[in-house]
Amino acid sequence: MSDTILEVRNLKKYFKTGQGMLHAVDDVNFSVIRGKTLGIVGESGCGKTTTGRCLLRLVEPTSGKILFEGSDIRKLGRWEMRKKLREMQIIFQDPFSSLDPRKTVLQTIQEPIIANRLIRGKAAIEDRVLQLMETVGLAERLINTYPHELDGGRRQRIGIARAIAINPKFIVCDEPISALDVSIQAQILNLLKNLQRKMGLTYIFITHDLSVVNYFSDEVAVMYLGQIVEKAPTEELFANPLHPYTKALLSAIPLPEIGPRAGRVILKGEIASPIDPPDACRFAKRCGCVVDKCNAVAPTLREIKPGHTVACHLV
Repeated sequence: MSDTILEVRNLKKYFKTGQGMLHAVDDVNFSVIRGKTLGIVGESGCGKTTTGRCLLRLVEPTSGKILFEGSDIRKLGRWEMRKKLREMQIIFQDPFSSLDPRKTVLQTIQEPIIANRLIRGKAAIEDRVLQLMETVGLAERLINTYPHELDGGRRQRIGIARAIAINPKFIVCDEPISALDVSIQAQILNLLKNLQRKMGLTYIFITHDLSVVNYFSDEVAVMYLGQIVEKAPTEELFANPLHPYTKALLSAIPLPEIGPRAGRVILKGEIASPIDPPDACRFAKRCGCVVDKCNAVAPTLREIKPGHTVACHLV
């Protein structure tokens, strides 16, 4: 069995607008090791969520290959894709809008079990739901409650229980803690880590919080305007960032100290438009190290050292 569970090649997703084609995801390449976590970070609008949704074909990619266990899921028909989604799930950002307000906890969690015909019989299905509730830390007494009766942390636990109900191998975590109170975030992160150990899960963890990705991920990919500009093992990326954008992001991580902060990088200039972008570095307008080549040729991802790739003319 291959160590690589997911491989993405030249993934693109363009949206047609009145001004032209918006390049939400533009020629993205990466792979994910089985049982590990790849964190995808970047500012809002960089294409993180669109990338995650493309992987499950919740948003149909414009072009590219998505190889899950060696099979290109973009070539699968409707029914074949439905079967494949038993192994690929997603946890959404907003635990309230992702739940049906008309369904109880029992009805929400049992839905994928019934749809995929994993268990038959009302009593057996309810037993499985209770088991899942215990796994994610939901009290049995909440089985007949509705989403509006619960807090954000419990709602997200319902979403996690629903995602693992059919024993998937791979889960896209789309900013699963950003809508939660700080006191609850650590609980959800620890729950996801425990589930990964027990079930052998592979995650793509999408977030804008670098402190979280440092704690949770094995590898990190940094996105900017639809492209990956740097990718490396987590420890290597935080110790030796190479791309100017990565350095700026890391310098913005809050620290418990008072007064001016040494090494803080303030990004200036305008963000380039993702609509029909020119063949140039998309970060050039905000980069303090820009050279003429940056405005003439788009940099490509190059491996600087084993496992560490970066798209920058200056590296």
